Amino acid sequence: MSDVSTTSEAQAGSTDQIKPFMVEAAGVRGRVVRLADAVQEVLSRHAYPAPVAGVLAEMLALGAALGSLLKFEGIFTLQTKSDGPVRTMVVDMTSEGNLRGYADYDADAVAAVAKDRTSLEVSDLLGEGYLAFTVDQGANTERYQGIVQLTGSKLADSVQHYFRQSEQLSTALRSAAGQSEDGGWRAGAIILQQMPAEEAKEQGLSRDSEREEGWLRALTLLSTAKDQELLSEELTPNELLFRLYHEDGVRVFPGRDLAFGCRCSRDRVSQVLISVAPNDLESLKDNGRVEVICEFCRTAYHFDDDDLRVLQENADAEMPRN
Repeated sequence: MSDVSTTSEAQAGSTDQIKPFMVEAAGVRGRVVRLADAVQEVLSRHAYPAPVAGVLAEMLALGAALGSLLKFEGIFTLQTKSDGPVRTMVVDMTSEGNLRGYADYDADAVAAVAKDRTSLEVSDLLGEGYLAFTVDQGANTERYQGIVQLTGSKLADSVQHYFRQSEQLSTALRSAAGQSEDGGWRAGAIILQQMPAEEAKEQGLSRDSEREEGWLRALTLLSTAKDQELLSEELTPNELLFRLYHEDGVRVFPGRDLAFGCRCSRDRVSQVLISVAPNDLESLKDNGRVEVICEFCRTAYHFDDDDLRVLQENADAEMPRN
């Protein structure tokens, strides 16, 4: 029997959620991520061409899925650096569930590669480069970072390549992004992990062969999930999981809401400006003021001569006296 409700979850309100689940008979656990409002909020602040918007939307779903597997208090970041038309993408999620992201790209190069093409692979947009995972838990903690070469036709291929190289638990991913009929963007992902041997035994899989058979069965079923199902407004995460894994007894746990959230502020920008040498700061002025625009949310912060003078005076007052 499957411990999963197939009633509509729309009544719960949030269009952006992570749903943990477990397939006990297969010795597998995982997460389903659905994003709508958060993706749209990120993309609406930039005039991204459709190919760039699509790959960034998919990366937001992957970032949320990967971050949800970790126990951390701070920020999980997923970042690409490459030599293709899309030079950089950054997505991060706080431990509170706030998502943000941006892409740096060459508009002419994107237009050229997309010309006369009905679909693009990630390699067409990113070229050669790497994907980095970073967990930052703040001051007085060691930052963790993992790096893997970009490979495959989708970002999820690079993530799976990282897990294969790192000798961690067997992991599999499916991700997708797309636009609805009204032009709004949605993204979704499913991530599976094989339970450790001891945990699988607690679920009744006493032999390694049973554990491996369960994992292969879970992978086969995951491969049947269509992009439309990952993105569907009508098919809830619970219904999707029931469709995939009901024969093996899928158990779905309470979901967690996600939302767009940028951490920029005037105070944060002020601290950066204080560290800039006076001559360099003068060169940044345009029409007598310095303008700093957040790459994530595009909020503009302006500082005129009086603002800069007050910042410097406050910084001088806080310096320790001998």
